[in-house]
Amino acid sequence: MNLDDEILRLISEREISDQAVLQELLEAEGQAPSQSTLSRRLKKLGVQKVGGRYQRASLTEPVATPERPRVSIVEAPPNLLVVKTSPGYAPVLALALDREPEVPGLAGTVAGDDTIFVAVTDPSRLREVRSVVERLMLRSA
Repeated sequence: MNLDDEILRLISEREISDQAVLQELLEAEGQAPSQSTLSRRLKKLGVQKVGGRYQRASLTEPVATPERPRVSIVEAPPNLLVVKTSPGYAPVLALALDREPEVPGLAGTVAGDDTIFVAVTDPSRLREVRSVVERLMLRSA
């Protein structure tokens, strides 16, 4: 079995909350990736820490909950939006926002498990960015 298959098998069979633990389990299975190799493989496979454990995540198949996520957006002037969503969805939605070219004025995002902070470059564009974020959240949900 190749490294990618081993990683996916282990994270599906066990609750792994630490990369070092995953690395030890892989070594026990005859794989010996370095920490940097393991990090790159996790990123390539779309594996993220969701709810405190490593899981495969995607926009089309959220891991945390099968239902459509609830999303609410609160403005925190002068240049911040706070997006609240269902647990487990924030990292995936923040990544989608950061990669979306249709959000002029977006400086970047910081995501936790169920909350995203969206920074806007110019306070005068806060409402414009909010409208685009709302549209994208509905499209992604």
